[in-house]
Parts: sequence; C-alpha cells; structure tokens
Amino acid sequence: MYVRKAREADLPQVIESAKSLDLDYPGMEKDELWVAEEGRIVGIVALKKRPDCLELCALGVESAHRGKGVARALVEVLMAAAPGPVHLATVIPEFFGACGFERTADVPQTFIDRRQTDWCEGCNKSRCTVMLRRTS
Repeated sequence: MYVRKAREADLPQVIESAKSLDLDYPGMEKDELWVAEEGRIVGIVALKKRPDCLELCALGVESAHRGKGVARALVEVLMAAAPGPVHLATVIPEFFGACGFERTADVPQTFIDRRQTDWCEGCNKSRCTVMLRRTS
C-alpha cells in the first residue's frame, strides 16, 4: 500500500470514492486530499482549512481493505503535513484515540455552527465527539 497526496488527475476517482463511502461534501476538491493506493485508490482523507481550525474529514477506506492499517496510514500522512493542530468530529473516538487524538472541550465555532445545519442530519449527536491532535 502506498499513501500519497492526491493529484488533480485523481479528483474524479477521489470524489467518486467519497460518494460511495457517503463522505463527499461541497468543495471537497479544493481541500488537501491524500489517497491510499493498492493498484488503485482504496482510501481517502481530507484536510479542510476552516477560518478557526484545521479539520480532518472524509476519512474512508473501501470495505475490502479495512483492518489492514490503511486508515491509520492516511491519518499519519495527513498529520505529518498539517501546519498545526487538527480537529475532527467523530462517532468512532476509539479509532482516533489510537491515532493520537484526544477528546477536547476546545470546540471550534465552525463545528458548533455546522451542527445547526443538515451536515449532521442522520448522525447520532449523542455519540459525536470532538477531538484534537497537536502536531509535534
């Protein structure tokens, strides 16, 4: 498996992968994107620069490639490139905790505002956890 920064030529496949994993969002193609390849793209992750934070979003791996360290490798490459601390909102805090993220009360205003939109529709808000990982 190889993890690398997405190239412009990858965008159609990255967006298609995000859609198939129900992770696509408007403007995704403008964010920093990384891909995991095993002959083809099998995993993706995005770093969104928000006005008040950096956000890890759209982390996903095709089901046939899960449990092989692909998601963790994507997180590590993103964190190595991040120019500062990275926030995320997740319903799988155990996974992100194992990747060095910690639960935080430092919730960016962007996250609070977004919870009032359809972005969170269908998500179990009681399980949503905001986490933070500082860069070294």
